[in-house]
Amino acid sequence: MEIYKLVFCPIDVNTYILSDGEGKCAIIDCGCYDEGEFEELDYLIRREKLGPVLLLNTHCHPDHIFGDRILLDKYKIRAFCHADEEMNRKNALQYAMYFGLKMENPPKPAGYIADKQIITFGSETLLALHVPGHAPGSLAFYSEKNKAVFTGDALFAGSVGRSDIPGGDHKTLIESIKRELFTLPPDTIVYPGHGETTTIESEMKNNPYFS
Repeated sequence: MEIYKLVFCPIDVNTYILSDGEGKCAIIDCGCYDEGEFEELDYLIRREKLGPVLLLNTHCHPDHIFGDRILLDKYKIRAFCHADEEMNRKNALQYAMYFGLKMENPPKPAGYIADKQIITFGSETLLALHVPGHAPGSLAFYSEKNKAVFTGDALFAGSVGRSDIPGGDHKTLIESIKRELFTLPPDTIVYPGHGETTTIESEMKNNPYFS
């Protein structure tokens, strides 16, 4: 699997493009804030000769779904998230305004992803892991074959997601990270929603929230 990362919007959200090596790709968290940023994403897709087939939302805070509508309209694909993110999706416009940002009402998902659901695109598969605490429906997407997990805003290099926001709960976040992420192989690479990559082993040993 080829993994591409682009950083978008004023909050520097990581958008990941996952290619199965044969042209089909899934996109995780389309954070494109405007048409200029979307053109950057579209250019990468065209340059690498990729065909988007799926949009996955780790959760539905505004920065992670800014580009959903333009992406879905352009490629005629479907978006999926956890059912518990409906509150955040419906309130995304108000949340964006709170941070002084603008967005259209995000599109409804085509369906919902459940904990431990297998997701396929092309020749690749991902396992959905429910990791609540930052958001009620936070999901991580794990590729055992590629030793990679995309954690959204649950786990970062040296930190964890905020829990002082609607739907957040610090105890739940810590427990779900330990249960769902820290049980993955230590050499699993963590691709977070913001910032740089890390590994499960590094976070278990060095992350101050688990000392």
